[in-house]
Amino acid sequence: MIYLDNAATTLYKPRAVTEAVLRAMRRTAGYARGNHAAAARAGETVYACREAAAALFGVDDPARVVFTMNATHALNLAIHALADKDTRVVVGGYEHNAVMRPLALRGIEPRVAASPLWDGGKMVRELSRAVATGADLVVLNHVSNVFGFAAPLDEIAALLTQKGVPLILDASQSAGVIPIDVKKYPCLAAVCMPGHKALYGPQGTGILLALDDRIAQKPLLAGGTGSVSEELRQPDFLPDALESGTPNVPAIAGLAAGLAFVRAVGPAEFAAHERELMHEMARALGGEPRIECFTGGDQTGVLSVRVEGASCETLAEALAAHDIAVRAGLHCAPLAHRTADTEQTGTIRFSASFYTTAQQVERAAMALKQSVKNL
Repeated sequence: MIYLDNAATTLYKPRAVTEAVLRAMRRTAGYARGNHAAAARAGETVYACREAAAALFGVDDPARVVFTMNATHALNLAIHALADKDTRVVVGGYEHNAVMRPLALRGIEPRVAASPLWDGGKMVRELSRAVATGADLVVLNHVSNVFGFAAPLDEIAALLTQKGVPLILDASQSAGVIPIDVKKYPCLAAVCMPGHKALYGPQGTGILLALDDRIAQKPLLAGGTGSVSEELRQPDFLPDALESGTPNVPAIAGLAAGLAFVRAVGPAEFAAHERELMHEMARALGGEPRIECFTGGDQTGVLSVRVEGASCETLAEALAAHDIAVRAGLHCAPLAHRTADTEQTGTIRFSASFYTTAQQVERAAMALKQSVKNL
């Protein structure tokens, strides 16, 4: 299979990830729930992963690394803690439903600082204008899952730091491919990410970097943590405040192996490889007049295309018949599609990983062009 749906989840992972999962399944038991050897190994495994994540993202205290089921879970934790119906929230124009639906669930209608695709300067100006009218919190998609457009985080963070407005960063598509050092951005309240995308961990893993102390004071879920069991109140310290119930230790072990892989290669190396492949695919598709490629500056390893007069879903099915895996539709981010006027049509999304090759991209481009001719 030519797998080009890595923006949803990476399918091909380092062998060490699988080995770590299997090893933990055989040798670890309840985390923080016993003094025996199997429980101790679980504790060591989880803490090692916290340390690895803290090191990758510049977090001084590993306790601020909170394990979640996915980025959606992490975003819900952060939004629940930092926003209510009276909070003035500003979002960028590329937000995923993992942001928009938790806000709607809490009766929050955010101000959308919309800006044209590939125009980072306009994005900064629109966010500045929105914040100037009054904002208590900004939620920002670091990299669009639809188009691969990377927001100018340095400029936006400088603006928010100056204004004293906290930022929740949705790093679902950037964690692992764009270097993030939280110490550079004093405005950061939380960074939310999945483990199963560019961190090369298993599905069912995610990370919340809980940088704002308020997050620990308003947990979304309460229950057993293995600490202060004599009290009915939820612990108010990290990570226990936000980690109730038995964690998925085997998956966290796999995530630790994925983090080790990312740290060894380096996010910048991943980004350069994936960006070049998607630019190559855009060049290969450029000769077909019916195919529209959404490509531009500050693009990561994601390329969206649409075909004049053709259904994205139909073409995705045609590619699947060639054993080429892509994603078609709105990609759970209708807000992002408004920036490129693709809300009614959706797009076909190609997304690379470290394991994607130039030959695979060339074959996928040829298959799409042939499918268009066959319509």
